[in-house]
Amino acid sequence: MLPRIVIVFTGGTIASTLDDGFGGVVPTLSGGEILAHIPDVRKTTDVLVHEYGTYPGPHITPDRMLELSAIVNGYVNDPTVDGVVVTHGTDTLEETAYFLDCTVGSDKPVVVIGAMRNSSEPDWDGPRNLRDAIMVAVNPAARGLGSLVVLGGDVLAASEATKTDTEDVATFTSFNFGPLGRITNNHLLLYRKPLHREIFSVKSLPTFVPLLKCFAGMDATLVDASLAAGCQGIVVEAFGAGNVTPGVYHAVAKAVDSGIPVVLVSRCPMGRVEQVYAYEGAGKQLHAAGVIFADYLNGPKARIKLMCAIGAGLGMAEIRQSFEWVDHTEVVL
Repeated sequence: MLPRIVIVFTGGTIASTLDDGFGGVVPTLSGGEILAHIPDVRKTTDVLVHEYGTYPGPHITPDRMLELSAIVNGYVNDPTVDGVVVTHGTDTLEETAYFLDCTVGSDKPVVVIGAMRNSSEPDWDGPRNLRDAIMVAVNPAARGLGSLVVLGGDVLAASEATKTDTEDVATFTSFNFGPLGRITNNHLLLYRKPLHREIFSVKSLPTFVPLLKCFAGMDATLVDASLAAGCQGIVVEAFGAGNVTPGVYHAVAKAVDSGIPVVLVSRCPMGRVEQVYAYEGAGKQLHAAGVIFADYLNGPKARIKLMCAIGAGLGMAEIRQSFEWVDHTEVVL
């Protein structure tokens, strides 16, 4: 029997064409139409198609991510299915991929892909990325790695993949650790496993978890507005190794005191937040005030994880343990 793969088509650039009626590029292709460009894969793989929709990346919401998670969980729990591929718009691909990583507990491969060129362009990268994704999804070596992002021949952990370029076909990168592997000459080469993975049993999601990016002179306005709007959690992209302005520090300390989990990441593309500096608004004071440090996650992924943790009913201490799985205290050698 051929290995069986389910491909869930959601839209994005991989499904897009230049439409004169709209005056630009829009998602229009069905999964079957995309698969028609790589007919030879059916000789080696039993491919099932699930048409979820033709959504641009910015139209994918957390609620749709939860729907996709239920769909993917249904397929990976089917003993006749060996893996799942999800096609997606690249603008929010890393968030959906990480959401699946946090909510799909099977060791079967879940591969999320997209394209940077639309089907009206001569160098459309959709068919190649789809072929590569199928190759990864059927490979037993990809089991137990969580959700994966595959574009431009790179195989990335969903927890690490970040879109870095507005046009480059190799736009997704793992800044801190590099790819898990690559596809070379139609062979999957894996070098390592993801740094960390945690599964949440999410039944519903919080309605408002804002992501706030620190800037010079930032005051309490955005934090206070988020609290007034009834946020259930806040993610703050801090300066450097995890420092904020005095105004933000006092505002997030007030939020924590009121029972709102506040998660801290760095606005830098590489590195982790630390308890190094001790001035007003610095990492040591933030952590002492109860702010949760998110290690190597970037802002969008920390927001996804916080939403999943809240949606799974975790309390403040459990959320802290989930994010601070590596001890942040100083070690003196």
